[in-house]
Amino acid sequence: MENLGVNLSSFYKDRRVLVTGHTGFKGGWLSLWLYSLGAKVYGISLAPDSNPNLFELSGLSRLVDHQVLDIRNFRELKASVSAINPEIVFHLAAQPLVRLSYKEPVDTFATNVMGTVHLLESLRDCDACRVCVAVTTDKVYRNREWYYPYREGDALGGHDPYSASKACSELTVSSYRDSFLDKKLALATARAGNVIGGGDWSQDRLIPDAVRAWSKDEALMIRSPHSVRPWQHVLEPLHAYMKLVKALWFNQELAGAYNFGPNPSEAATVQQVIDLALHIYGKGRVEYSVDNNAPHEAGILKLETSLAKEILGIEPRFGLEESVKRTMEWYKKQHSGQNVLRLIQDDIAAYGVSL
Repeated sequence: MENLGVNLSSFYKDRRVLVTGHTGFKGGWLSLWLYSLGAKVYGISLAPDSNPNLFELSGLSRLVDHQVLDIRNFRELKASVSAINPEIVFHLAAQPLVRLSYKEPVDTFATNVMGTVHLLESLRDCDACRVCVAVTTDKVYRNREWYYPYREGDALGGHDPYSASKACSELTVSSYRDSFLDKKLALATARAGNVIGGGDWSQDRLIPDAVRAWSKDEALMIRSPHSVRPWQHVLEPLHAYMKLVKALWFNQELAGAYNFGPNPSEAATVQQVIDLALHIYGKGRVEYSVDNNAPHEAGILKLETSLAKEILGIEPRFGLEESVKRTMEWYKKQHSGQNVLRLIQDDIAAYGVSL
């Protein structure tokens, strides 16, 4: 079990922490939270890929040691990791979109598989690093379209290139842990459910698409209203990642794969989420369309999270309604001109975790 006598604030203060993918949605939130805990945060990532984006609006570039670097470039990545010599690594850099992976499968596999290889190979020569958590996805499982919640020991797979690449990344991490890093550092993977929260402006994601459409008085087009996903607020998995790192620091034997998400009974359909979002946003239209030529996406996906509860003491703090409410209000406040960094800080404070 983790060392319960050390809280997160004390644990992360002054530690050198590398976050890959820090210019993205989850990476940005994580970097800001770690900074608030007193960590010395270093970021490696491509430039932000949306306009607007959380990285620029939050002023994150002024708070972390920031490098624009492509993890597909092994030589540059290894040199950068060597110079940083981090104690802890959160690996979030990825091509994270299912539909884009159909359009760009080569780049998706290159980033999500070989990018992970490049990072782990770089860590083999990193003297200070004791813990690395590689973030994958809930979609790493061979989806059988049933209501059974997937457990960490279930078969991996992936119909679309994104899911398959993340399953490959899981195998890569396992191989490096067993072959090279088992005595050197604690290496784990984190499989998180569908994440929502303010500051995500990615294409082909439900809430960002809704905000874009409704802010322009356009209809939101929904393809699969009955698809079931394990929705959770962005702070839920980030808190879990940080607790996992702390636990691994004190007990390397806990290294492995972990699911993070809501209780399986709280998984919800796309339509349920949109109904909540529309009610909170206060205006908007929704249209449903069927595209028989659309690329395949999983219909039902749930996660069993009992391992995280047993080992790490992880319990969700925001239910579905609170998560959607807080997300939509975040965007409304941001549109009205409120400070983005303050909005993030307010959500972290409201999360109420004892740090």
